[in-house]
Amino acid sequence: MASHPVHGLPFLPGNTFRDPTKTAYQRSQTLTYKNGYTRPLLPTVGIGRDPITVNQLSQAELDELSNKRPTLTYGQAKQAPPSDFIPAHVAFDKKVLKFDAFFQETVPTSPDEHYRVRKVSVYYYLEDDSISVIEPHLENSGIPQGAFIKRQRHPKNDAGDHYHWKDLNVGINITLYGRTFCIVNCDQFTQEFLESQGIEVNPSEEIPDDPYTSLRKNPDRTYITPSDFDQLKQFVTMDRKVLRFFAIWDDSESMFGDVRPVIIHYYLMDDTVEIREVHERNDGRDPFPVLMKREHLPKSLKDVKDTFPKCVFEISDKEVTEWYSPSDFCVGKHTSILGRKFLIYDCDAYTRDFYRENLGAPDFQPVDVTKKKEEEVPQEMPPYNGFGLLEDSLQNCLALVPKPPKKDIFKMLENDHKVLRYAALLDSVNPEDKGRRFIISYFLSDDMISIFEPQVRNSGVIGGKFLGRSRIPKPGSSVDNPCYYGPADFTISAVVEVFSHRFIITDADEYVLNYIKAHDDVFPAEVLNSLQTHIHPHPEEAPRLKRHRISIKLRNAIHSWFANAEADVSGTEAPAP
Repeated sequence: MASHPVHGLPFLPGNTFRDPTKTAYQRSQTLTYKNGYTRPLLPTVGIGRDPITVNQLSQAELDELSNKRPTLTYGQAKQAPPSDFIPAHVAFDKKVLKFDAFFQETVPTSPDEHYRVRKVSVYYYLEDDSISVIEPHLENSGIPQGAFIKRQRHPKNDAGDHYHWKDLNVGINITLYGRTFCIVNCDQFTQEFLESQGIEVNPSEEIPDDPYTSLRKNPDRTYITPSDFDQLKQFVTMDRKVLRFFAIWDDSESMFGDVRPVIIHYYLMDDTVEIREVHERNDGRDPFPVLMKREHLPKSLKDVKDTFPKCVFEISDKEVTEWYSPSDFCVGKHTSILGRKFLIYDCDAYTRDFYRENLGAPDFQPVDVTKKKEEEVPQEMPPYNGFGLLEDSLQNCLALVPKPPKKDIFKMLENDHKVLRYAALLDSVNPEDKGRRFIISYFLSDDMISIFEPQVRNSGVIGGKFLGRSRIPKPGSSVDNPCYYGPADFTISAVVEVFSHRFIITDADEYVLNYIKAHDDVFPAEVLNSLQTHIHPHPEEAPRLKRHRISIKLRNAIHSWFANAEADVSGTEAPAP
């Protein structure tokens, strides 16, 4: 609510009052347009259309004041000079820089062209630094042309700066909305304007030709059918007559390549060639018999451009100067077919007769192409490292995943629970080892030996198992090729060396003698005589017989004790002595 002073009172606080009946509080309009330009207006009334008490100057008075130069002296005021400032929209009105440019557009869906060259005109408007791109209309182009990019200001970097006429010149590239335009020329006004501003204009360039437009200017291809009045003569006379050659394709130089045998068929009826692959049993290849289908093979071609669409059009007589003929195939020579070299090493009888009668060629001699067997490199086993058994360590050299060594199953089944037992004394230089008796058991199922020492009271030696089941090599045998003890090595008074311990065989049980008698063809005669003389001596030797009987009783007692001890460990019934 506006406040008004009371008539006759000074305009001081407390001498004003508010109008309670006032309801309009809008402000008057102070902006207007004149000749298309905005200009301000001095308000004549205040809020709520209250009169403004300040002096109001007219437009003429304001113009007169703006043209008067202030002075500190008395007299007539001097007229102010006109201003030199001219707005850009007035100074550069209808002044446009024109550049000729082009850009390449990729055409991925056409077999006739890979890219297209499109010509455009770039217009730069000096009054507001805007740019427009116009593509001139080309007749029968099939492309919508005209205004390519409408007039607007274009940013030139990520900072938001816009293109200026200082950034444009001939021979440079500009990027607008992801498309790169190459400027090649400009008009005379543009050149004069840039030179007047101190910018050296680069020399103009030529716009490259559009390959598809150039292709359309070429005349259409015409085909002339050669005149031949006897076209069916070759078909009738050479029907079902085929030349067959045996060849090999050596592809061993490439990765995973190999020597592959093939059969080349040359059909005399229409001069076509076919290549079939020969498959051997279990050769590991897919059963595709045809390596190259039946077709005409060009021997030499004309200068065909790289852009020739070979995958769309077939090669005709216009591109080929010479085709393959029967004279190009010869036994013992290489023939290049579609980039692959084939060695022809033989042919059939009809092919030999055809070459001898029609081409005067001598009889073809077959070429030996059998591959020589490579010498096998002997496998040298590494020396034994001493860990584990020799057979187990050898499996690490025979397979990547070691397998357990094979066992003689039949021998294990036939000789199961067949054990040869011998009594022995320890031959040692230590006096405390004198008189120690041992029982040596030889297991026929796996040729292993175990040694057991019976307990003797008050002997000071703890009896029991002296050596577990293992194979014992003979002294002097090599580590890589050891020779193990066998049943033929155990005779009376024989010395058996077990890991630096010497044992003297003193006795054997009755089962050993019976087993050797049953297999006398395997054991030497001295082994049987030694055991038989010791166990069954001559009757004249009475004293020795008496001692022998005493030893038999001792042996039977030891055998019974050892059998009971083994039965307790294995949980089986001990055999009778």
